[in-house]
Amino acid sequence: MAILSANHIGQAFGDFDVFSGISGSIPHGGKVGLVGPNGVGKTTLLLILAGLSQPSAGAIHIARGTQLGYLPQEASQAFAGHDNTVYEELLTVFAALRADEARLRQMEQQMADGDHSAELLAEYSQLQVQFETGGGYEYELRLKQVLTGLGFEQAEWQMPLAHLSGGQKTRLLLGRLLLEQPDLLIMDEPTNHLDVQAVEWLEGTLKLWPGALLIVSHDRYFLDNVVNTIWEMSRTGMQHYRGNYSAYVQQRQARWEKQLQNYADFRQHVEKEMDYIRRNIAGQRTQMAQGKLSRLAREVAAYRAGGLAAIGALQSKGWLQLTHELDLSRVAMSVTELQQQIGELEAPQRPSHIHMRLKPSHRSGELVLRTKGLVVGYPGNVLFEAEDIELHRQEVAALIGPNGSGKSTFLKTILEQMPPLAGEIKLGASLSLAYFAQAHETLHPENTVLDELLNRENIPISEARNYLALFLFRGDDVYKRVSMLSGGERGRLSLALLAREQANFLLLDEPTNHLDIPAQETLQEAMAQYGGTILMVSHDRYLVDRLATQVWEVDSADGAGRLCVYPGNYQAYLAARQQEKEAAKEAPQSARPVQPIAEAPQNGTALSKNEQRRLEEMVTMLERHIEMAEQELQRTVAALQQATEAQSFDKIQSLSAAYAEAESNLNTLLAQWEKLHE
Repeated sequence: MAILSANHIGQAFGDFDVFSGISGSIPHGGKVGLVGPNGVGKTTLLLILAGLSQPSAGAIHIARGTQLGYLPQEASQAFAGHDNTVYEELLTVFAALRADEARLRQMEQQMADGDHSAELLAEYSQLQVQFETGGGYEYELRLKQVLTGLGFEQAEWQMPLAHLSGGQKTRLLLGRLLLEQPDLLIMDEPTNHLDVQAVEWLEGTLKLWPGALLIVSHDRYFLDNVVNTIWEMSRTGMQHYRGNYSAYVQQRQARWEKQLQNYADFRQHVEKEMDYIRRNIAGQRTQMAQGKLSRLAREVAAYRAGGLAAIGALQSKGWLQLTHELDLSRVAMSVTELQQQIGELEAPQRPSHIHMRLKPSHRSGELVLRTKGLVVGYPGNVLFEAEDIELHRQEVAALIGPNGSGKSTFLKTILEQMPPLAGEIKLGASLSLAYFAQAHETLHPENTVLDELLNRENIPISEARNYLALFLFRGDDVYKRVSMLSGGERGRLSLALLAREQANFLLLDEPTNHLDIPAQETLQEAMAQYGGTILMVSHDRYLVDRLATQVWEVDSADGAGRLCVYPGNYQAYLAARQQEKEAAKEAPQSARPVQPIAEAPQNGTALSKNEQRRLEEMVTMLERHIEMAEQELQRTVAALQQATEAQSFDKIQSLSAAYAEAESNLNTLLAQWEKLHE
């Protein structure tokens, strides 16, 4: 039985239909990703399914006793009137467990005071089992894991809720929902305020989520890792696909090809029937031709109203029932009228999406970029040192790393907008560079969309409007001021201007930010077919995985920033990082126990010069081993302290074992040293 089902849901505001005909069901434990272009009504649908808004049409059924949780895109108004700190707010999730805990402590005190009655012991035993099965011995550990996983520094745990930003409140609400574990968790863009590490932690958590999920997200890699069903939403209905996002892309293409074939078959059927009708409408087979005319006219009317799906519904449900479900236009009554309607039929159209082509005007040299001894930053503020880099023609390098690590500064250094602190950057021959700025600061707020293009190129207005239409700026949209555009619209305009430059080396700073999934797919396809070289800063792991030939990671975890180069795509980068982590776990074991040193001569025995020299060499060697072991122990202690502060529980466990081994090794060496001195 489904935990939630929706049947022909529609929403309208006045005469404007936001969407209609939305149906679907979520089974217990189902994990559904909801996708569709911006503005199609995904957030509105989530509000309806969460019970926070009422639909204009249709019905929703939720299984009895189901607990729902809802995460909005922005939760700046969450926790209004709450005086708790971050930690205290999440503790309220476990109010019942904490009450049980307090009662257990109270009963323990009673028993300590001498009360050993059977009633008290029975109540204590029953409550202790209830407390344990309810997670009483692990709820604080779970709470700390959630705070750490979602990127809250330990210093922020005691921060009052009133001091949190909107993004922090959204993250905290997500943490509360994860701890509450509702039967169905509905989330609208849950990764918006998370860095890559937090997103990866959330992915791991949701993979093991025991309940059902319904997620709207533009993060395709996240959908790939979390969901097992995709709902594709349009204004007139919903298509359902099994599998994750990548499986959906393949199935969607197959469905589209089948739809085109079905339309071709329908047109062939129509032409064959019309040929028969025209030849026999006035002959001896008039009655049969009239019957075919009537049936064909209904089929054409059904297609005009609901496409190929309506043709199938006509065959399965019949004409009368279909008239109640679709707004059917006038059915043709004559051959001439039917022929006119057939001439107006249009093939199935994919949803509107941008049309983009990136084409360099000329070929660059084979070497595009080389660095040597490069240090990036500002005077007095080193952001990172870089491994020596080589980037060749038609390669795609992805620059990744946490916010504030210097990625955008590196692009500006390549563009010679600021000098490197040390080292050199060498650009190749015959290069033409184009830069896509993350904040779109190259756009002028007071200009219109049309102005932005015409100020760069002297082309006819009609040509400019036709070009902008390829990026979905149609009609009066071209007269919108840049300051009035949404983030997605500014992104589309910046891409439109970028494509006109015909550069052979593209520097892209978060090019998929604010773009909906259809626009992301189009950009990815254009980049894949591009004949030049690309260096992109991106948090879009799906894009990086599909296109990158090198991954450049800026890592500042140890305080000193370092850019490391990994060949291959994102999956190859993850594999390389995993190997590094495994090697690091083995590193504390490098100070292996030293083999016992040969016995020194017994006390009272005179030593020869050779024996004395050998003894001194043994002591010196042993002291070097002791020094190395002490350094290893200090490093392990420092790493253990960092892991404890960061609440990294897997590291704490492995480092604790490494500490015990290093300490034992040091004690063995000290004992041998003392023995030699004796």
